[in-house]
Amino acid sequence: MSALGLLRPDLRGFAGYRSARSDAARGEVWLNANESAWPNAADPAGLCQRYPEPQPDALRAALAALYGCAPGQLLVGRGSDEAIDLLVRALCRPGQDAVLVTPPVFGMYAVSARLQGARLVEVPLEEVGGDFVLDPAAVVGTALRSGARIVFLCSPSNPTGGLVPLADIEAIARALEGRALVVVDEAYVEYSDQPSAVALLQGLPNLAVLRTLSKAHALAAARIGCVIADAGLVAALRACQAPYPVPAPCAALALAALAPDALAATRARAAGIVAAREPMRAALAALPDVRRAYPSQGNFLLLRFADAGAALAALLAAGVVVRDQRGARGLDDALRITLGTAAENARVLAALSALEVAA
Repeated sequence: MSALGLLRPDLRGFAGYRSARSDAARGEVWLNANESAWPNAADPAGLCQRYPEPQPDALRAALAALYGCAPGQLLVGRGSDEAIDLLVRALCRPGQDAVLVTPPVFGMYAVSARLQGARLVEVPLEEVGGDFVLDPAAVVGTALRSGARIVFLCSPSNPTGGLVPLADIEAIARALEGRALVVVDEAYVEYSDQPSAVALLQGLPNLAVLRTLSKAHALAAARIGCVIADAGLVAALRACQAPYPVPAPCAALALAALAPDALAATRARAAGIVAAREPMRAALAALPDVRRAYPSQGNFLLLRFADAGAALAALLAAGVVVRDQRGARGLDDALRITLGTAAENARVLAALSALEVAA
């Protein structure tokens, strides 16, 4: 079954809005989009005078080359968040279809489901041997019983840091072929030792992969992300996307970040984070107030504390802001701490060590 069969029936064949930049017209005098003929005084170079390309060809080609897919399989958007929202809106009928998530996990899947009026179905991760793991059989069974249209798998998972093995991703997608789209969110895959699930796209039309330049590529404010999927599904999502999703200055910055020298620097930075990750986890795990420091395949660590509130207060007093996870399912004693520079990591350890001395 084609991935297009998973679209909402009322959106099959939907053409969407055709903007002025959707046409391939070429000329010297641009009078087709009601833009100003003069640049803004604060923008003398005219970077923002004209509407940008809806899908910048050069950026799309560079991202496709980086991720190992064809440009037609890739849709660029405002970070992974826009891709998540587009997928839920395009596939889920309000009040009928469901979205399956595996908590504790990134909250935007549930937010997008709620905004679309899609039911949220949960298959919680299980703690086994001091780590969080996914039960593939439970995911498949629950998806089939609930009528889930989308299954979100976060790998490496945020906030737990664990992976979903590629073999499990493939098995889930095959079991749900024709029934649900399996979306693998790989926001942190650059810090992982597992290859991307993009390699599984061949022969799995109901698989999609999310990638972003916000994390390892250090372009969080540029808001550049993409969904990689069956070309037909990508075209359908494009029809549902708002006009001009990629600002021209952001596209130019992203393209520069994908040049060979910049990519080499990004990979070196990611390798440095990976090298520091286990020593930092071990140092945190040795602190008396830390009940558990989970292994991670991301650029962060999830920790359980004897008193998470006191730990959070100590860090804030030291000027260190971390993510409070106590509101997440099963994490009422947990904080998530991003790995920073060596000096920033030392500051975290000093703040938490001081807390132990005071206790």
